[in-house]
Amino acid sequence: MTQTLKTKVLIIGAGTGGYVAGIRCGQLGLDTVLVDGGDGLGGTCLNVGCIPSKAIIHAAGKFETVAKAAGDGTLGITASSPAIDLSQTVAWKDGIVRKLNAGVAALLKKSKVRVIKGWATFQDAKTCRVETEDGPITITAEHVILATGSEPVELPFLPFGGDVMSSTEALSLDAVPGRLVVVGGGYIGLELGIAFRKLGARVAIVEMADRILPLYDKALTDPVAKWLTDHGVELHLGARAGGFGDGKLSITTKDGEPVQLDADKVLVTVGRRPRTQGWGLENMGVAMAGPFVKIDDRCATSMRNVWAVGDLTGEPMLAHKGSAQGEVVAEIIAGHDRRFDPVTIAAVCFTEPEIVSAGLGPLDVAGRDDVITAVFPLAAIGRALAIEAGEDGGFVRVLASKADHRLLGVQAVGQHVAELSNSFAQMLEMGAVLEDVAGVIHVHPTLGEAFHEASLRALGHAIHI
Repeated sequence: MTQTLKTKVLIIGAGTGGYVAGIRCGQLGLDTVLVDGGDGLGGTCLNVGCIPSKAIIHAAGKFETVAKAAGDGTLGITASSPAIDLSQTVAWKDGIVRKLNAGVAALLKKSKVRVIKGWATFQDAKTCRVETEDGPITITAEHVILATGSEPVELPFLPFGGDVMSSTEALSLDAVPGRLVVVGGGYIGLELGIAFRKLGARVAIVEMADRILPLYDKALTDPVAKWLTDHGVELHLGARAGGFGDGKLSITTKDGEPVQLDADKVLVTVGRRPRTQGWGLENMGVAMAGPFVKIDDRCATSMRNVWAVGDLTGEPMLAHKGSAQGEVVAEIIAGHDRRFDPVTIAAVCFTEPEIVSAGLGPLDVAGRDDVITAVFPLAAIGRALAIEAGEDGGFVRVLASKADHRLLGVQAVGQHVAELSNSFAQMLEMGAVLEDVAGVIHVHPTLGEAFHEASLRALGHAIHI
């Protein structure tokens, strides 16, 4: 027998957009049902994306540090040859995920959000049927928030399965592969490829573009490319991957030469696409913008009282964008006057070294003569040298308007610079000018001093260079 349920707000998807929308709806007193039919509470980010990947990256960094101490030692520290049991590392990672899952569940319960586990299929814009372990439930709602997220893109000639993996499977391996080939030189492939190289795998990267991280300017990616070269990672740029079999991946180099790469595992990271199939989106009557659901600056779709947030709505496909959109929609439903109109959404690549970008970069202002650009090297920052973060070509760069010195963009590359991203975004969101950054007394010794010095340099009077 089908159970029926009516609610004020129905949220489909429990990722960072969906569960945050649910918590905020609950805080605002809205009767809310959240349907979780995907990766679990927290969605891709918490379960098979942002959090577990950063855990593995952290473990890989610690392993590399111990490995450096073996043999001749480092910083006066010596150690015996290290070993890793990746199954134990993955178990530790899984423990973190379980803890965060439980935390999200507790927050939703506190906000009186009803969570239903099962796969939803819409018959129309406001009605869906959810298949649960206890039988089907039909839910009707006054407002629907779509937060179905995204999924890895699968190549037809490299289908996922066996030794061909997406990032999801790569994060749950029980042993470090001897030879790993990464297809795709974007941030996901590089983050995991670098981590596995640190853990001892021989790594090759195959990228169709002429350089890695093609969405970022070359100055930001050069330190990462140098790390890859220095650590023996094979780079096949301008190359196309082919089929995989008998432990070999076929590729065609940029010169048209066929090459066979030895591979125990192949990691395919050629992008992600919005999850639009299999849950009845076609029955909802919402307009599309290419592969994405079309929304306005209120995150409203073309169907009245149907909203969409997160990866489903387009680039940038970042967890923090979805969370911010989820809050906006909840408050609009509660009667608040809100818009989703950020000045910037900062992005971070957790490569070696890390990359941060917020606002406009050099590629966005190419050919303009009304922009000031200034770069300050981390090699001139005491804190960077003291934590071995000053010798890999890292820097902070600011772009500002010549006319009024308003910040237009801030970028950085270097170890640990991810922690500067919120400062960059905050200054841009507040409409800061160079003098605002220069006037803030930055704590010494910190990496953030490079932001201060870059702004001073843009004004013509950097202190430490």
